[in-house]
Amino acid sequence: MKSTQLNSWLLASAVVVLGVFVSVTNMESSSEQNPDTKNIAASKETVQGKWITELNGGAMLDPQTSGLKHWRGKLLSISDASADSSQQKQLHLIDPNSAALEPEAMQITLSDELQQGCFADYLSGEPDYEALAVNPNNDNEIIIVTEDATRGAGLSKECMQRFNNSGSTDYPTLLVRLVVKDNNMVEATHIRPLQFAPKFNVGDFPNDGIEGLAFGQNNQLYLGLEKDRNKNARIFSVQINEDFWNTEDFAKVSDPELSLPEHTSGNHPINGMDYLAVNGESGYLIAAARNDSQLWVIDLAKKQPTKIIDLTFLAPTDVSDGSCDVWDKMDNASIEGLGIIGDTIWMVNDPWKRNYMKNVTCPSNEAKLKTMSPLLFSMDVSKLNISRL
Repeated sequence: MKSTQLNSWLLASAVVVLGVFVSVTNMESSSEQNPDTKNIAASKETVQGKWITELNGGAMLDPQTSGLKHWRGKLLSISDASADSSQQKQLHLIDPNSAALEPEAMQITLSDELQQGCFADYLSGEPDYEALAVNPNNDNEIIIVTEDATRGAGLSKECMQRFNNSGSTDYPTLLVRLVVKDNNMVEATHIRPLQFAPKFNVGDFPNDGIEGLAFGQNNQLYLGLEKDRNKNARIFSVQINEDFWNTEDFAKVSDPELSLPEHTSGNHPINGMDYLAVNGESGYLIAAARNDSQLWVIDLAKKQPTKIIDLTFLAPTDVSDGSCDVWDKMDNASIEGLGIIGDTIWMVNDPWKRNYMKNVTCPSNEAKLKTMSPLLFSMDVSKLNISRL
C-alpha cells in the first residue's frame, strides 16, 4: 500500500473509531442518568434551596414536610407521622420569598362528628398526613390525605367490616376535608375513605400509598400513588362535586390512564404533585419523583409522553471565609411537596432520616441536617419547555 493510501486509510479508521467511541460514551452517560428508564430523554436543571426557618430564626425542626401548595400568596405544607411531635397535626405557612414560617399556628382539630366516627382514634393520635390540595373554588377548604395507619389505633370490628374492601390497604386511605376558620383555626369536618377497583392492582403497601394531591380542571382531584403491585407509580382521580362530602362511605377512584415513565427495576415513586394550566387546554401535572431527583411533566391530554427533568439540588452553606463552597451539592434531597405560584415551581424536601446525613459536606450545615431541617427550592416554569412537548 502506498504511503498516501495508508495515511488515508488510517485517517478513515480513526474517524470510525472516534464515532463509535462518542456514540458509546453518550449511551453510557444517558444510561447512568436513567439506567432503567425505557426510551425517555431527560433534560437537566440545577435548583438552589433556602433553609426554612422558625420564628426565632433557627432552621425548622424536623417537620417531615409532606405536601406543598399555594394559599393566599404563601405556601402551605403539612407534616407526616414521623415528624417531631411539635410539628404534627398542623398546617405550616411559609413565605416563599424568605422561606420563613409565618407566626400563625394552624393546628388541626376534629369536628364533633369526626370524634364519634370510625376514624377518630387514628386522627386523634399521630395520623400520617402525606399531601394537601386547596379547593380552587374555595380556599377555605383544604383536602389532605392519610397514608400509613399501621402504627395507629386499629378500627373497631364493626368499622373494619364496613371498610374492609378498600382494594388496597387493610386500613383505608382517607381523604380529609379541612375548613379554615377565623384566626386561622383549622377543623377537620369530613372524611371519605378511598376504594380502588381490583383491576387497578394497587396492592397492600401501607407506607407507599397516596403522596400527591392536585386539583385539575372541573374540580377533578388527582391522586399520586407511590407504587402499585408492579412497583409502578400511578395516578388516579376522584371528582369532588357538591355531594362528595355528604357521606362517609367509600369514594371510588378512577384511573385516567395517564402516560407515565416505565422502569425495568427499582422503586420510582412520585411524592408531590401540582397542576399547571396551559392556554386553557387540559394542562399538565408536574410530579416530583423523590428517589430519582426528577420532575415528571405529565400531559393530561395524553398526546405527549411524560417528560423527565433531572434535578441537582444545592444547599446554601452561609460561609463566606472560603472554608466551604457557597453551595453544597446534596447527596439526597427527597422532595415530597410541590406547589406552583404563577411562573414558579416551589419544592420542599422531606428529610429522609436514613440518608440525610450523607449531605454533610460543609460543617456549617451539619447541625441543620442533624435536626432534619428542610429546604425550599424553586424553579421557573419556563424550564419545563412546555411548548416543545
